[in-house]
Amino acid sequence: MTQELKGRTALVTGASSGLGIDFARELAKRGASLVLVARRAEALAALASELKQSYGTAVQVLPADLGVAEAREKLVADLAASGTSIDLLVNNAGFGVYGEFADTDWARLDQMLQVNVVGLTHLSRLFAEGMIRRGHGRILQVASTGAFSPSPTYAAYSASKSYVLSFGIALNNELKPHGVTCTTVCPGVTATDFLLVSGQKRNWYHRATMMSSASVAASGINAMLRGSSHLVTGWINAVQAFSTRFMPRALGASVTRWLMKN
Repeated sequence: MTQELKGRTALVTGASSGLGIDFARELAKRGASLVLVARRAEALAALASELKQSYGTAVQVLPADLGVAEAREKLVADLAASGTSIDLLVNNAGFGVYGEFADTDWARLDQMLQVNVVGLTHLSRLFAEGMIRRGHGRILQVASTGAFSPSPTYAAYSASKSYVLSFGIALNNELKPHGVTCTTVCPGVTATDFLLVSGQKRNWYHRATMMSSASVAASGINAMLRGSSHLVTGWINAVQAFSTRFMPRALGASVTRWLMKN
């Protein structure tokens, strides 16, 4: 177990399940103090107890609905009031909505876009300022391999992750002269509750390419600490993402629709 992040404080969003839990565990292993954020207070409290017991980690639990601007601003105000500076921000909160776009519930899509796009961008803005002022900091944005190709039946979700990838790479370019980096990690199919939440059944493609949440989290944290601009996790996913450069986008959409078919 390394202690390379001892004395640093990391904030992880979406920390009540899946990748968020494993990002928190990985950071705790490396000695970071943690601020855990998600809507489900009980799940956050359980994770905080585990991390304290396993790693002796100092943990703050701050339940919040990050799809709401006022909640994001209150989060920052509460941290400032407690004298907590965030050295590492893991923008992990997000979810997908599966189905034909015209048939999906708008309220659900709107909520997804507020979390995946607006919330992520707002938190990046809120915390980047302090990082620049202090001359150090790391931001990890969680995108998806869906960012590389239009994805029928995940049309809005894939588009939201394309935004995250483009935004993250551009932000990294702006922040680097100030001693701050922004890394965007693009996982493929991962063993989390993503499919359950999105409403899609697991198919042959999911079973063939699925990676563990812990391995994705470790790869993402490693890339963030290296200061990498972006990373596609897993060699199959990397080859697939790279191949989209040579494929017409309309054909890519057809291939993705076939891969996502239940």
